[in-house]
Amino acid sequence: MVSAYLVQSARQFVRLSRSAHSTMATRSFATVKNPVTEKDCSSITPPYAKLTKNLSIVQRILNNRPLTLAEKIVYSHLTNPEETIPVRGETYLKLSPDRVAMQDASAQMAILQFMLSGMKTTAVPSSIHCDHLIVAHEGADKDVVSSIANNKEIFDFLQSSAQKYGVAFWKPGSGIIHQIVLENYAAPGGLMLGTDSHTPNAGGLGMIAIGVGGADAVDAMADIPWELKAPKVIGVKLTGQLHPWTSPKDVILQLAGQLTVRGGTGHIIEYFGEGVDALSCTGMATMCNMGAEVGATTSLFPYTHRMRSYLGATGRTEVAKAADANANFLRADEHCEYDKVIEIDLSKVEPHINGPFTPDLSTPLSKFKSFIEENGWKDDLSAGLIGSCTNSSYQDMSRAASIAQQASDAGVSVKSNFLVTPGSEQIRATIERDGQQAVFEKAGAQVLANACGPCIGQWKRTDLEKGAPENAILTSFNRNFRSRNDGNPNTMNFLAAPEIVTAMAFAGKLSFNPMTDALLDKDGKPFHFTPPQGDDLPRLGFEAGRATYEPPSPTPTPDPSVDIAVSPESSRLQVLDAFEPWNGEEFKNVRVLVKVQGKCTTDHISAAGPWLKYKGHLENIAENTLIGALNADNQKINMVRDVTTNQEEPLPEVAKSYKRQNMPWMVVADHNYGEGSAREHAALQVRYLGCPLIVSRSFARIHETNLKKQGVLPLTFANEADWEKVSGGDVIETVGVAGIAPEKPVQLIVTKEDGTKFSIDAKHTMSHDQIQWFKKGSALNLIKENISSNL
Repeated sequence: MVSAYLVQSARQFVRLSRSAHSTMATRSFATVKNPVTEKDCSSITPPYAKLTKNLSIVQRILNNRPLTLAEKIVYSHLTNPEETIPVRGETYLKLSPDRVAMQDASAQMAILQFMLSGMKTTAVPSSIHCDHLIVAHEGADKDVVSSIANNKEIFDFLQSSAQKYGVAFWKPGSGIIHQIVLENYAAPGGLMLGTDSHTPNAGGLGMIAIGVGGADAVDAMADIPWELKAPKVIGVKLTGQLHPWTSPKDVILQLAGQLTVRGGTGHIIEYFGEGVDALSCTGMATMCNMGAEVGATTSLFPYTHRMRSYLGATGRTEVAKAADANANFLRADEHCEYDKVIEIDLSKVEPHINGPFTPDLSTPLSKFKSFIEENGWKDDLSAGLIGSCTNSSYQDMSRAASIAQQASDAGVSVKSNFLVTPGSEQIRATIERDGQQAVFEKAGAQVLANACGPCIGQWKRTDLEKGAPENAILTSFNRNFRSRNDGNPNTMNFLAAPEIVTAMAFAGKLSFNPMTDALLDKDGKPFHFTPPQGDDLPRLGFEAGRATYEPPSPTPTPDPSVDIAVSPESSRLQVLDAFEPWNGEEFKNVRVLVKVQGKCTTDHISAAGPWLKYKGHLENIAENTLIGALNADNQKINMVRDVTTNQEEPLPEVAKSYKRQNMPWMVVADHNYGEGSAREHAALQVRYLGCPLIVSRSFARIHETNLKKQGVLPLTFANEADWEKVSGGDVIETVGVAGIAPEKPVQLIVTKEDGTKFSIDAKHTMSHDQIQWFKKGSALNLIKENISSNL
């Protein structure tokens, strides 16, 4: 059995790693054991000749106006460049991505949908990464073994699916999807879709990498043009150089404060200027990764010598050579125009700490002590966590280790729980060889598996009781929504650079400023940290790591004989049934299930943590639908009035009751509805439970697209203030849906429970093709119909 093999392999790793650790202290210097070798780059290198040819057609259509780098890469991937005149913020583009990447939680639903398409193999190179289902508890290898045992059915399903369809399968413990992509697949000028909101991490290598739902990934895997409204472009001009205490993390933390969680919606963030050359490749990836926190479609940097060095160090010299030969394609045209320009002098950036509960609440480190005092929060740090897909590079680990080494040398011990998450087996093996891991462990850190872990709620936290009162953690993660990390709504997560997190873990206080404040050393004398240091690339090169985590072929040969078994009795996997097509009529007697107030992320709509185990079972995961949403009518979370019984019940229970009674229902939402993770379950679940439309003040990009893909009509108030007029229990009837067309408005006739009626104007962003998804019941229904007609 697949999983039995994985369990046996994982146990072997525990023995091997213990042996390696026991001999580590006897080595006086690092030696290369298993260096990274040159990769087969034939499927990794973007098709530059084709892309530049396509771009020349678009440039002619646009009268040779100067283009931003984002435009050049996006427009060069047009499926048919002759048929479209791209207009930023207006034109829907049909694109042909080069690659698809999926993490194990979202891959389940993506594969289940792909199975319905009828395709024999994926049309583009694709990969599955097992990083989300590993729970952080006892430490790296033990947690991997437990994960493999507890998720046997899921890993069997994913690995057999990968074998059948020719998808690269990265085993549990091999690394976090975005770090693996950066080390193996990302390439300047390419276009990739990833079923995770932090896919833009690959922008650190000059790639347009966009987070999407599984249905979007199926488009690319099924050779269906993928649709995207031509993004506007925010240009961020960087000048100067960072100070020693400041890192690329601080740049994006500061920028998040400027743009807010909605400021990048509908835009690509493109960095340019002389300051770019001073940033490492992985530092640029950190900044692109967290562009998701401001709602940006993606972020990217122009091709630089630091990217060339990183490609060489990770075995992709051929990609670097090809990029060098196409350098003009990989930078913005001179005199190009951006929709907005933000200037950042890197020499004036100081370390920042963002949070709690939202990634755009940005506070300079010098003012953070006052910020804590003003809010009356306890001056205690319960845990410091470094790593994650955002900050787990060799440079991140090295800079954090230099801080830990200083403290250890001074006899200062950590005062908070300290957890370290390497981003990949390559990073783990390299920091073990070069001594950083030993420094962390000597300081009292627990080194976790090469996986997402606490960043996405996979943290079996033992230092505090469940539901413990207010406590603060400091992390180098990317987002910090309430209850996200440990399931405790009272845990405040503040985001910072790894070196800041590390220093403050030794203080145990939120008020500590490692740039200015002192701790007491082993002799009771004041000890001051000096600025962190760390190489962006290891001087001895990267270690490939343990043999069982050996990378799969980038383009495995599909095996049609492989059987993908899904038991009808399974509680974790469920074969999908196609959604019913729209009947072509107006929606009538649609009951408002809930009026949501304030922030409602995809974590609120479809919680992660313990619910991750149901990602492949739509019926079971639907039990968590909207359980984190705040009801504006009663100011309660996950409680609404069932109009058929007049009793307050949890949201999923009322939704299921309405579904049993064939009573369609809808959600009225606030601003930026669906912010956060790309999880399409937030759209699938409401559709499954009987929700045909949602009206909000505004939507987050990925979630709005996911709703469209699943046949749910997303509407926005023409007048945002009309949100105030609607309440739970109201009955809605539409006018204009029957003749729905691009840019054609829709009216909502609202009937209050006392019989009062009034109309509200609404609008939608559906393109012609997206309307076809809606009419067919889902995008997948249309894909399947098209594939069947071509057989």
